[in-house]
Amino acid sequence: MMNTITQQFSIPYQYQIHFTEALFATSNALLAEIIRGTDKRLPAKLGVVVDSGVSDHHPELAQAVVDYCEHYADTISLCGSPLQVQGGEDSKNTFAYVEQVLELINDGKIDRHAFIIAIGGGAVLDMVGFAAAIGHRGIGIIRVPTTVLSQNDSGVGVKNSINYFGKKNFLGTFAPPVAVINDAQFLTTLDDRQWRSGISEAVKVALIKDLSFFEWIEDNAAQLADRALQPMQYLIHRCAEMHTDHIGGGDPFEKGSSRPLDFGHWAAHKLGQLSNFEVFHGEAVAIGICLDVVYSHLLGLIDVEATHRVLKCFSTLGFSLTHPLLSGPESPHGLNPELTKGLDEFREHLGGQLTIMLLESLGKGVEYHEMDEKLIGAAVKYLEEYTVAEPA
Repeated sequence: MMNTITQQFSIPYQYQIHFTEALFATSNALLAEIIRGTDKRLPAKLGVVVDSGVSDHHPELAQAVVDYCEHYADTISLCGSPLQVQGGEDSKNTFAYVEQVLELINDGKIDRHAFIIAIGGGAVLDMVGFAAAIGHRGIGIIRVPTTVLSQNDSGVGVKNSINYFGKKNFLGTFAPPVAVINDAQFLTTLDDRQWRSGISEAVKVALIKDLSFFEWIEDNAAQLADRALQPMQYLIHRCAEMHTDHIGGGDPFEKGSSRPLDFGHWAAHKLGQLSNFEVFHGEAVAIGICLDVVYSHLLGLIDVEATHRVLKCFSTLGFSLTHPLLSGPESPHGLNPELTKGLDEFREHLGGQLTIMLLESLGKGVEYHEMDEKLIGAAVKYLEEYTVAEPA
């Protein structure tokens, strides 16, 4: 008779999110100290990947990286020149950029005692993190997010991915970073859309978890829209704090079907695809949140006053609250039939049971396991009429 062998072990994960300015100034020892604080061989090999959009706005960056590594040569051994890759969602829509990062790893003989540092927006961080996770079964990744969205949300978590089969994040890994470094100087060169886009994720987490934070965003919405850096830095710090608290508090590798931090995302992911990603992720999230907030109201969960507070907040921040791709006048319930495919894809991504976060009140989310297409259509129409009315 054969006996059963049971294997069980646990591995603690810990990483820090640092806030700094002028990361690659030789007077700023933060990156070198992070590398010295690991148990890697020193000097540690370092491969650097840079979002081309960041390079365009910071043409001095590549040389600054080289100069920094030379200054801290006892700690860092730079492998080749920094690799530039296409920024934005395009970086996740093909395997070609993953292959470029893997070539950097191979050519530089970068192993699991070494590091890859990714500098860019959330899409580039996702792609580089995926490549690092599959290279040698896992190379340490240091993320340097350069957008509001990546500094307060996507860059601080444990997920890495690329799009495949026309589906967002179909290929991916859960691989915590060695560290995340938020450099406020990168925010100053963002265009208005990129600046605004990341604020939607802060509204999202505030609406489902923290009424006082939502009230703070309401009070500071005009300043945030006007690109005031100090309130933006507070928003990023608080939002990142809430995301990391959530990730560390229950299901970091998403084994269950509950993903509260995806509030508003079932429609957002599909809208991004339908627009060929001309609608930025954060813009699509704002629309998706508005859709689900109105749906919550039509379902009887929240009153009209609470609903309009959310819509007005997004409007003051400068977001569009709806998009023509949501509707289909000739379709049942006035919906674009492609939009509701997002529910099926969301269910598949969750691993079975559909779980959608709605609002029970401002600051408190509640899970539902089905959505009514007729009511979704009514929510789309509600947003269209609200936008036309432009209430004060």
